[in-house]
Amino acid sequence: MPERVYLDHAATSPLRPEAKAAMEDGFRLWANPSSPHAEGRKARSALEDARERIKRSLGWDGELIFTSGASESALMAFDNSTVIDEVVSPVEHDAIGQFEQNRGVPVIAVGAGGGVDLAALSAAIAPSSRVEGSENRSLAAVQHVNSETGTRQDIGLVAEVVHDQNGLLLVDCAQSAGKIAIPQPADMAIVSAHKFGGPIGVGALLVRDFNMLKPVGGHERGYRRGTENLPGVLGMAAALEAGQWLASAADRAAFAERVDAYRLKIGKQVDYIFAIAHPTLSAQALLIRLDAMGFAVSAGSACSSGTLKKSRVLDAFGVPDDVAARTIRVSLGWSTTPEELERFSAAWASLT
Repeated sequence: MPERVYLDHAATSPLRPEAKAAMEDGFRLWANPSSPHAEGRKARSALEDARERIKRSLGWDGELIFTSGASESALMAFDNSTVIDEVVSPVEHDAIGQFEQNRGVPVIAVGAGGGVDLAALSAAIAPSSRVEGSENRSLAAVQHVNSETGTRQDIGLVAEVVHDQNGLLLVDCAQSAGKIAIPQPADMAIVSAHKFGGPIGVGALLVRDFNMLKPVGGHERGYRRGTENLPGVLGMAAALEAGQWLASAADRAAFAERVDAYRLKIGKQVDYIFAIAHPTLSAQALLIRLDAMGFAVSAGSACSSGTLKKSRVLDAFGVPDDVAARTIRVSLGWSTTPEELERFSAAWASLT
């Protein structure tokens, strides 16, 4: 039996060996980084060194707050930003989409090309004439790369609109950090280590300036409670520095050509997340058959793929119901090989 092929990296990527080795070093530094004794100071030194290495790898010259991952980073931004209200796009990951569902945060539509409606965004975040003071501004949450379709937002244009209205821009970079450059116009950015080969349970909120957040006390300069996850942080830094993928850009481009006829084409897209629709088979049938053939893929994001409901993301992008029902996601990562891509292409072609 041939080895199984894992093509669900948008959900989580396998731990890089460099990250595993760094975590093992971190487990030997067992002291709390906030303790004043020699052991604590040694742990603190390793933590701060990793913080600078991560910022350097991401090309970020602002601040960095370690978190447990993307969901906590999103909650921190929404709960602690110095703003009066928030708006989100309708194609955000559930970690951010929950704020629209649970708190009534307004949603800004996307256009036919998959981009956020900039005119609507501008109107939604315009400073309120009913509120005075320096905090009379809104937070706009717009993802960098969509986790279900690979659609890439033009963050430069979005940032111009947001900043013209004195707003703050939160960019979910969970699917782009460690793969493509962090958009520098972002005021805050969400990073999750396990999406690029780091460990599960650690991430970061990148912040242009601490003044954008209200402190809550505790660790991380007073912006997060809870002891820092030093082994996870060291693994995150090592995974970012490793960087190299087994499948080159040319390999990914060749794969994109092989599945081009089936791919949902929604705006500008990255070369490592593919939403592909079969002409006749349902997504559930495809998942079962591909799994039996040795391929791990998914239908939509990992947070919603256990349901049989149409993806709200595909719905917001305007994908017809019958097409969405036949769509699966194939996502590549650092450990994907050219041979695996060829094997999947052959398997896909055999499905009738």
